[in-house]
Amino acid sequence: MKVYEYKGFVNPVRVRIALAEKGLTSRVEFVQVDLLSGAHRTPEFLAKNPSGTVPVLELDDGTTIAECTAITEYLDHLDGQPTLTGRTAKERAIVHMMQRRAEVELLDAFGTYFHHATPGLGEKIELYQNREWGERNLKRGMAGMHYLDKVLSQQTYLAGDHFTMADITAFAGMSLADFLKLEVPETLTHLKAWHARVAARPSIAAA
Repeated sequence: MKVYEYKGFVNPVRVRIALAEKGLTSRVEFVQVDLLSGAHRTPEFLAKNPSGTVPVLELDDGTTIAECTAITEYLDHLDGQPTLTGRTAKERAIVHMMQRRAEVELLDAFGTYFHHATPGLGEKIELYQNREWGERNLKRGMAGMHYLDKVLSQQTYLAGDHFTMADITAFAGMSLADFLKLEVPETLTHLKAWHARVAARPSIAAA
């Protein structure tokens, strides 16, 4: 398998965490796509992922899978023992619900703030910016932190008692917040405790 990525960016890190959790990192060849030079917009890369985003998983038969959730689903079921995406119908539904909430209300919100209300990746990459939209998403991301803190006041992880891809997504969102130097309010003690707990996992260090 190959993973096309830009190392250090939050979405590729999500897949690296999933790989480490499943013990699959050694089975993957990582191929760097230089986003800053526009390599994700070349015809060759767009043939693999028309959205022009990383990461992309390429299987040995040439099949390409984009989107972190889809890639994680595939990896999680390779050995028939899903641990990151839920094992029962109810677990799967809750994991996917919480993953989506963490993605929209935290990771995507802070990502939109980064791309629209800061210099982002530079004028050659940021072809359109709307600062007002970026600032609105900053508020949305901060509200997302408060929501996740409320969830974590009732349970150990975002989807229940087990670490799942919902936690991976939220951790990526918190990492982006840290990169943007956004302060986590001191009152969000449950979120802070969860973050420390997740940060201590071996898969985080491996990613």
